[in-house]
Amino acid sequence: MKVADRQEFFRRLQSVMPEPTTELEYTSPFELLIAVILSAQATDVSVNKATQKLYPVANTPEKIANLGVEGLKPFIRTIGLFNSKAENIIKTCHILTAQHGGEVPRDRKSLEALPGVGRKTANVVLNTAFGEPTIAVDTHIFRVSNRTSLAPGKTPLQVELKLLKVVPEEYRKDAHHWLILHGRYTCKARKPNCPECIVADLCSFKLKTEV
Repeated sequence: MKVADRQEFFRRLQSVMPEPTTELEYTSPFELLIAVILSAQATDVSVNKATQKLYPVANTPEKIANLGVEGLKPFIRTIGLFNSKAENIIKTCHILTAQHGGEVPRDRKSLEALPGVGRKTANVVLNTAFGEPTIAVDTHIFRVSNRTSLAPGKTPLQVELKLLKVVPEEYRKDAHHWLILHGRYTCKARKPNCPECIVADLCSFKLKTEV
């Protein structure tokens, strides 16, 4: 994709989503962190249903740690891999309390040291909670980046590093959310809605389908 096309690509996404954000529900960096840990191989809808029950009872590292693994499980039982997620969350809460004063750290190294937190989760927290211009490559962003030729790559890390190079600086902070939402609702995996896509004329996939 040409430089001018990339600029126009994000200008159009911004025009329809001027203030994009995650669909996970949260009121603090800690609540976001827990929601993102839970969201691995799960939908945002299912995570929100679980946290709507959990957070009124416990929404700080201390309170969730006090639940213990067995006390946490009933709240997240409907989410995939809930056993391992419960263990990771309790361990993370203990670390946050002991090493970070109960606060979510704002640096990648400390975030990725938390159980259940990998590069993608750290990027989401850094971007959404702290406004850092990071891009967390999930399945939607990976698909959109490759399908459109915006930032093709064979691995999520390759796509992430390319996106950080090619996304115009003024759009970099919000690019994460634009690409996820575009992939979730328009550039879907099985049936991309090309006829109603606002960037279809800039997309190599659309051009290929017309040949």
